[in-house]
Amino acid sequence: MSLIVAIVGRPNVGKSTLFNRLVGKKLALVDDRPGVTRDRREGDAKLADLRFRIIDTAGLEEADPGSLLGRMRAQTEAAIAEADIVLFVMDARTGLLPADRPFAELVRRSGKPVVLLANKAEGRAGAQGAYDAYELGLGEPIAFSAEHGEGLGELYDALVLHMPEDDAGSAFDDPEEADLARGAAAIEVEPDLDEDRDETPVGKPVQVAIVGRPNAGKSTLINRMIGQERLLTGPEAGITRDAITVPWEWRDKKVKLIDTAGMRRRARIEEKLEKLSVSDGLRAMRFAEVVVVLLDATIPFEKQDLTIVDLVEREGRAVVIGLNKWDLVADQTGLLKELQEKATRLLPQVKGAPVVPLSGLAGDGIDRLMRAVFSVYATWNRRISTAKLNRWLADALAANPPPAVSGRRIKIRYCTQVKARPPHFAFFGNQLHALPKSYTRYLVNSLRETFELPGVPIRYSLRTGKNPFDKG
Repeated sequence: MSLIVAIVGRPNVGKSTLFNRLVGKKLALVDDRPGVTRDRREGDAKLADLRFRIIDTAGLEEADPGSLLGRMRAQTEAAIAEADIVLFVMDARTGLLPADRPFAELVRRSGKPVVLLANKAEGRAGAQGAYDAYELGLGEPIAFSAEHGEGLGELYDALVLHMPEDDAGSAFDDPEEADLARGAAAIEVEPDLDEDRDETPVGKPVQVAIVGRPNAGKSTLINRMIGQERLLTGPEAGITRDAITVPWEWRDKKVKLIDTAGMRRRARIEEKLEKLSVSDGLRAMRFAEVVVVLLDATIPFEKQDLTIVDLVEREGRAVVIGLNKWDLVADQTGLLKELQEKATRLLPQVKGAPVVPLSGLAGDGIDRLMRAVFSVYATWNRRISTAKLNRWLADALAANPPPAVSGRRIKIRYCTQVKARPPHFAFFGNQLHALPKSYTRYLVNSLRETFELPGVPIRYSLRTGKNPFDKG
């Protein structure tokens, strides 16, 4: 079992920058202002040959337990309790502040091994601040720079003392190899953002992003699904800022749930931080496989809800519509029928997407939601044989032939599926560039209905020329 390392400290000392460096990706939002991180975020960290689980946390602040800051602090305390080792980060540039001391005491009381990092230790001011960190009584501070990758060798030395053998590699009996590993830790690694978003190896968890407007209940729903208060919730709109991934298992099937920041209309987004949060949510959507668009059942299908579904369709993800807060609805049977009809009318690009009533707060409808998720996931991955497609094409052309252009009828001779995730079909024939949108819409709708492809985007290509599969 991998070692768990929690990064803690007061706000704006560089915890998220350190997290991003250790996981090798820009996963956590980073901004100059304090308090950007609210939920705790986890990732798989790598430092030379060391492998461990890393947790980024909100900045520790004194606050009333019922307040947002108090709930953020509780998340950080939960991370400390879960961790095997704590990285306590202070800002060497500003030096010790009064707020550092009570939290150093909190970490000391936890009884967990502590590594003290004096971050932002570049330059003379940083060196002095690093020296001042001795006063915290947490041992010898490591002069560090998360931004520039300085001090990684020393961090490696500190962590390796606490590593189980399977995480720490096999070669620490040899001093030369240990030195090589330590040197490798000090090499700067640029975050890798060029991941393939469409290829999921067999056996990997299904990635499910929960998106929607602010205060739709996304974090509350995920907490109820996993059975613990893993994500910050509350009456305040816009609590979630980072896209947070939470591993889960539903009926022996592995899932990665991705909580995202609420998405408002672009015209109403003024702050840089909110733009970063929405951008992070869009990025999570691109890497998901199924997207649950969560609506507030008391005010469903507002313009922004439709815009979000349109964004999901453009990214080519499978779609499930979740009607949250269903317990607050009076005429449930009548409203469900009305909203299903509304979804068909307003969302033709993902026609047939499951519309699932649920209550994240009460825990109702979660099984229905997950059955819908795995159903559209299977559809999104489906491949249809060329023989079946061409039998369908012959019937579709006979029922509604393509129009004529300049006295010559457009001919569609052949169809094949070129890829899945989402389903993509290629049509071969003559003058296909002249096909009107209404006719391609007819073909797509007929494909969707005939082969039962609800809730997934359908892509198509029109190719003029000889059928490449015609051996004659």
